[in-house]
Amino acid sequence: MSADRAIRERVGDIPTPDFDDTPVTAAPPLADAKVAIVTTAGLKPAGEVSLWQPTDGSFTVLPAAARDVQLAHFSPNFDRSGFAADINVVYPVDRLDEMAAAGEIGSVAEHHLSFMGAQFDATFSTILLDSGPAAAKVLIDQEVDVVLLTPI
Repeated sequence: MSADRAIRERVGDIPTPDFDDTPVTAAPPLADAKVAIVTTAGLKPAGEVSLWQPTDGSFTVLPAAARDVQLAHFSPNFDRSGFAADINVVYPVDRLDEMAAAGEIGSVAEHHLSFMGAQFDATFSTILLDSGPAAAKVLIDQEVDVVLLTPI
């Protein structure tokens, strides 16, 4: 049996949420859009030495100008080499600044968001009902039009 088939057989019966509707709004053209990053790299501001903990469904707000963020992912299986070589591998903030300067996007949001990506099933309801809406409010308050998701 192939590995992908074995994985599908193990996860095929896991219940998934059923959403009655999915609200969608049309974004402006990218050249006019304000863009924010939402990453699951588990980044924290420099100097905050605590690691994310399992089942921590919260998020961290990162100032767009900050480049001294640190990787605080709790999983020992997470490959940190790309981040060590270039922050933009997981947090492409320099690329967004370049795109804004070139007029490819309208602007970069004042703040970006980071979640810790390795989550357990028990955390889903926290993200769905608490931290997800709170994160959306941070983005809405900044008038963000487009979010660049960097799943890690």
